[in-house]
Amino acid sequence: MTAFPDSGFLSEASDRLKAMLSAQAKEITLKRGETLFEQGDEGDALYAILEGTLEVSFLAMSGRKLSLTLMRPGEVFGEIALFDSGPRTATIAAAEPSRVLRVRQGDVMNQIRQHPDLAVDMIRLAGLRMRWMGSQLNEQVFLPMPIRLARKLLHLSELQDDPTKRITLSQSELAEFVGATREAVSKTISTWKRDNVVEASRGGLMIQDFDALRELADSDLI
Repeated sequence: MTAFPDSGFLSEASDRLKAMLSAQAKEITLKRGETLFEQGDEGDALYAILEGTLEVSFLAMSGRKLSLTLMRPGEVFGEIALFDSGPRTATIAAAEPSRVLRVRQGDVMNQIRQHPDLAVDMIRLAGLRMRWMGSQLNEQVFLPMPIRLARKLLHLSELQDDPTKRITLSQSELAEFVGATREAVSKTISTWKRDNVVEASRGGLMIQDFDALRELADSDLI
């Protein structure tokens, strides 16, 4: 039996809940480019990455594919499917050969029926997740766009093997990520470019002054 990673969504789970999930887990191997599930598929399982890298993407209203982030070993995702089997909100595919653990919702529900006390742990975990989602929503709604953009750029840089490498996203794609217009993002990036915080071109954007960008990301007002 391979244990689920003690991180992310499951970091607050009880030992008995983690043990139950690990006992129900099945290992899946993915080839490079292989899709685990697609946006719109019915959610029916929780996953954890053991090895490799998975890409998270979604189709914008224009029909264009947008890559949101990359997930690496230790990350847990798809947990909403344990509480609600609604459609997946993104597509997950292997950016390189990968191994993941899968726990199906039906297997978890069967265990809870046999051991009702596990339901208390699940409800507590769901509450923690809802609180986290609420904080993310508040950030998206109430924080000024430049702060959201600074935080997104720092997050994207951290996902790369070399944080100083160019982030190959267009300003339109960055605008989608932070819920703003391309014009507003372009204006902010132009200001940062003049201040030598970033270097921007058609090929994407590169952070030049990480300390300055972190200061912007942590500020209360820009």
